[in-house]
Amino acid sequence: MSRVTLTKAAADKVRTMLEDNNMQDGYLRFKVEGGGCTGLTYGMAAEEEPTERDLVFTHHGVSVLVDKFDIGVVDGTTIDFKESLLGGGFTIDNPLASVACGCGASFRTKTNKGTPEQC
Repeated sequence: MSRVTLTKAAADKVRTMLEDNNMQDGYLRFKVEGGGCTGLTYGMAAEEEPTERDLVFTHHGVSVLVDKFDIGVVDGTTIDFKESLLGGGFTIDNPLASVACGCGASFRTKTNKGTPEQC
């Protein structure tokens, strides 16, 4: 069972970004940090290799790293990439988010309120 999923569009975009940075064998780190209007924020970064604390999920040839500590607030999340006339961007569909800010970058769950910042 996959607990964090990349759509094909997201995997294609991540693969291109990794290749552009000479990290063809790299990973996408998907993380959660305290902050934002509602308490928790998503983050993504390229990583060269997993740590002992990471869970690894692979979709469409791209591996996603999630720290075991973070999985409790992102379990079941789908990461997608959407193109539009004004550009494109990653979208995150987290079924555990009970509250999200208007832009979707900040959230909280029923069990984790994070550390909200003043907006």
